[in-house]
Amino acid sequence: MKKNLIVGIAFLMITICSAAQKQVVRVESQIQEIKNEQQFLKRKVAIARFSNETEYAKGLFYDKTNDPLGKQAVDILSTKLASSNKFILLERQDLDKVLEEVKITGNEGSQKVGADYLIVGSITEFGRKNIGNVKVFSRSKSQIVQAGVSIRLIDVSTGQIIYSEEAKGEAETTSKTVMGLGDKTDYDATLSDKAISAAISKLVENIINNCMDRPWKSYFLAYDENGIIISGGKSQGIRIGEVYDVVEKGKTVKNPQTGMTFELPGKSVAKIKIDFLGGENPQNEFSMVTFKEGNIEKQSLSNYYIKEIK
Repeated sequence: MKKNLIVGIAFLMITICSAAQKQVVRVESQIQEIKNEQQFLKRKVAIARFSNETEYAKGLFYDKTNDPLGKQAVDILSTKLASSNKFILLERQDLDKVLEEVKITGNEGSQKVGADYLIVGSITEFGRKNIGNVKVFSRSKSQIVQAGVSIRLIDVSTGQIIYSEEAKGEAETTSKTVMGLGDKTDYDATLSDKAISAAISKLVENIINNCMDRPWKSYFLAYDENGIIISGGKSQGIRIGEVYDVVEKGKTVKNPQTGMTFELPGKSVAKIKIDFLGGENPQNEFSMVTFKEGNIEKQSLSNYYIKEIK
């Protein structure tokens, strides 16, 4: 009896220790997951416009600036990008904003705060069709909506399209009656949302990968007696004590064959350390830094940019 009691107590202690060890491992795993989530730097992305290039819903009183399909597409894409928690989304509605953003962060002053990437999209295909199937004792009716979506992703710092693709999505609902009994469905307006969402879902992962695969960048805002200030702050994932590369822009050259200008790769000239984070929202956030290695010309801030070290 005494021997059985000792064995029982030993078994209970082993079980308790095993459970505690599993709990510690689980907690450590959760902490590591949280750390991993916080290690990436968020990119600033703006959806410039989403136009409806189809003839759907374009009647006599059609308003191009208030197109329902375009607004649906913008809302769906914004929601999907926001749910990834890897972007700061900025509001841009018109195509001319693309040119404005290029001016903001391009050759005319890359030290100012703007979007890192711009998304220009269009609905290239949209249609509805009804399919009926009548038998002796039953009949069925299917409503099908098909949508095609085209996306272009623009790198604001260069004005170049870095990703372009088109995808199609479909949504369907079916009703069936037997000897007059069963559900009957009327026009289903939600199918347009589902079809556009299905098409956009096929593109979202590639949009995320193309943005995140490129190094995060920031720009100098000021360098004077009050301190050295760069754009970006807490909401983008910047943390005090982190170190970043300072890159001097490469030479801009023109390809005579295509007529396109592009920037040659730059070179790393310094390293900075984050000392202070300020600002109230992603639009006005900034970071104060000090040089850990090297230095730059104070009068030529637009010739440099800050890049994450990978």
